[in-house]
Amino acid sequence: MKKTIMLSTALAAGIFAAGVATPASAQSLTVVSWGGAYTNSQVQAYHKPWEKKTGIKINSEDYNGGLAEVTAQVRAGNVTWDLVDVELSDAVKGCDEGILEPIDKSILPPAPDGTPATEDFLEGTLTDCGVSSIVWSTIYAYDSTKFPGAKPSTIGDLFDAKKFPGKRGLRKGPKANLEMALMADGVPASKVYEVLSTPAGVDRAFKKLDTIKSDVLWWEAGAQPPQMLADGEVVMATAYNGRIFNAQVTEKKPFNIVWDGQVWDLDLWVIPKGARNVKDALKFIAFSTDTQRNADQARYISYGPVRKSAGKLVSTHAETGIDMKPHMPTAPANFKNAVQNNFEFWADHIDELNERFNAWLAK
Repeated sequence: MKKTIMLSTALAAGIFAAGVATPASAQSLTVVSWGGAYTNSQVQAYHKPWEKKTGIKINSEDYNGGLAEVTAQVRAGNVTWDLVDVELSDAVKGCDEGILEPIDKSILPPAPDGTPATEDFLEGTLTDCGVSSIVWSTIYAYDSTKFPGAKPSTIGDLFDAKKFPGKRGLRKGPKANLEMALMADGVPASKVYEVLSTPAGVDRAFKKLDTIKSDVLWWEAGAQPPQMLADGEVVMATAYNGRIFNAQVTEKKPFNIVWDGQVWDLDLWVIPKGARNVKDALKFIAFSTDTQRNADQARYISYGPVRKSAGKLVSTHAETGIDMKPHMPTAPANFKNAVQNNFEFWADHIDELNERFNAWLAK
């Protein structure tokens, strides 16, 4: 990956001062995220406190991920989004392609004990053009009412339609599906990308997906899997863990998460190249990823903080009062057989594997 040039420290100092809006600040910021329970957690933990502190309104918009819309805006010279919540591979790819603004990490506030932000953020959570806010996972969940006897408990069970019959919901794309398929086929989590980096490994993953292809309903937006489960369209589905948590805890749905074989990832704030309100966007990034705000988000959804100092502050769910620590993807009991999304692999191979996946779907 080529290295992008950071903003100068002097520029960063000039545009960021104590996180307070100045007379030259924009009256609003357009912040784009994934919708549903996740965006609500950002609204509660970030947007509302920011608006109260600065007087700058947040216009919240939803999207389904990827860089297509960001790229189109940048190429057209008409960037209407100020901040976008993206996956790690997209943050790296967008930076390398020059469609994202570089971010000087000196704008980020230290931990309460004075530890510099660059040491307080978990390793690998800061990139040239992105600042992480959460650890999240793609897991699979099932409707417990559909399985009165034995319950699914391993990643292999997702691919065993004989033992656990019924429709499955999978995200329409290769990411996470290929990793899960290989783990279900016996590949250790630590070897998944080594295997997937070979033609034979890709063939193996698709061969495993073949075993349940006729039982799959495909989803594209994060809100769909819990709805598909609730409507009885599927008996189990891959999903973002926070979406299932919200359905379990606030909607009282009889869903269970299977953490075995989870694919965990990061989401990051990025700024499209040519955004109209870069100064305030940087201020918002610094504000929303400080220790307190990072911990506060975990009160609304089961996504883990990326700052070490914030992890210690994770407490109870804002509505139900349950302890949130066991619901974090990184909780020891949930992390026994997990693979981290390899952003370098996907940044390099997403196009070819999307093409292979779409061709496989069309068969």
